[in-house]
Amino acid sequence: MTTKVKVSHKYQISVPSAARRKLHIEKGDHLLVDIRDGYIVLMPEPQDYVQHLRGLHREVWEGVDPQEYVRQERGDWPE
Repeated sequence: MTTKVKVSHKYQISVPSAARRKLHIEKGDHLLVDIRDGYIVLMPEPQDYVQHLRGLHREVWEGVDPQEYVRQERGDWPE
């Protein structure tokens, strides 16, 4: 979805209604602003960062015994 918006004299923009509906953005919500490769990216700020990041990269730990992993890490520590 690509929509054109205009920057006001106060450097403000309006988020188009189709984007607000699709991303469930309500009045008073906060958006994160990121600049990536010359583009501005707006993202809804998660209400709960812990819940939002839960399970991130879980595939990295598949088949790994946590107790054994910690033992190995501690074994590599200098005395």
